[in-house]
Amino acid sequence: MGEVDPAFIQEPEHRPKISYIEGKGVPLIDLSPILSSNNVSAIEFEGLVKEVGDACKEWGFFQVINHGVPLEKREKIDGASRKFFAQSLEEKRKVRRNEKKVTGYYDTEHTKNVRDWKEVFDFAVEGPTIVPASHEPDDKEVIELNNQWPEYPPELRETCQDYGQEMVKLAYKLLELIALSLDLPADRFHGFFKEQTSFIRLNHYPPCPTPELALGVGRHKDAGALTILAQDDVGGLEVKQKTDGEWVRVKPTPDAYIINVGDIIQVWSNDTYESVEHRVIVNSERERYSYPFFLLPPLSTMVEPLEELTNKKNPAKYRAYNWGEFISNRSQSNFQKQKVENLQISDLKISE
Repeated sequence: MGEVDPAFIQEPEHRPKISYIEGKGVPLIDLSPILSSNNVSAIEFEGLVKEVGDACKEWGFFQVINHGVPLEKREKIDGASRKFFAQSLEEKRKVRRNEKKVTGYYDTEHTKNVRDWKEVFDFAVEGPTIVPASHEPDDKEVIELNNQWPEYPPELRETCQDYGQEMVKLAYKLLELIALSLDLPADRFHGFFKEQTSFIRLNHYPPCPTPELALGVGRHKDAGALTILAQDDVGGLEVKQKTDGEWVRVKPTPDAYIINVGDIIQVWSNDTYESVEHRVIVNSERERYSYPFFLLPPLSTMVEPLEELTNKKNPAKYRAYNWGEFISNRSQSNFQKQKVENLQISDLKISE
């Protein structure tokens, strides 16, 4: 990516600090109680549910170990991803994403109207996926979307598909724990994802000559339900602490996944849990790879606070919104700089 184009440069108040606080506070949760074939005591299981609930409430983020995803599958997607990104720009752009083909390779994404210092490859976990035909909110037409796969590396397609299924399995386990932590039935969220639009992103962050001016991904909140992130040992993810607004670096933990709740869970839980701002720092010496899975419902889903979590004392804090229309509006800013900030769930809050 060479010299820094002004499009990458953050406003002074959003530039990263080169010295940073390491986030020892981001909870590390052992999921072995739900994977163990041995009988797990009720106390152990309840303790796990409470840990997850506390992490969602206090941080919006947590890490999980003993999660059941085979290390071999993670190593395979990492290896295939590195091979893909090592190719020439000309080769990668043969599967370039655009407004009509929303999966594939992309290297000019914007967050909060500033270009991100990264290149990505996106694929839908369940295909074909039905998506809006355009980013215009009034356009009701939809199209069937199939993943774009490059010729090289030949193993990328099968590797990604296998890994995607592992992510879906882990996501359902996490959803059950989150539901139980809200005193809901374990399967309360399952029905929302029968025809999911979930996708996985392969991220490559090249070394940046001016890491004090640019960001790998600018500050943002995830619009979906849940994100499951695998990152390498370089690190760079920073989470905004709810307590004091300070940016805290999440230290890489070998073979752990970083989980964060998205806007949809914030709305479903009626603000019991909060989708938290985060960003990615780059450095001048080492490239970084990461692989987030975004759990997303069908486009037809109406998102609103769950009836079981609202009452006269705690009325619904959000208007119902259509997920397809919401994400279509949000996606416009990925492709071009906008005059205004993209749609946020805060815009859908019911005034008290």
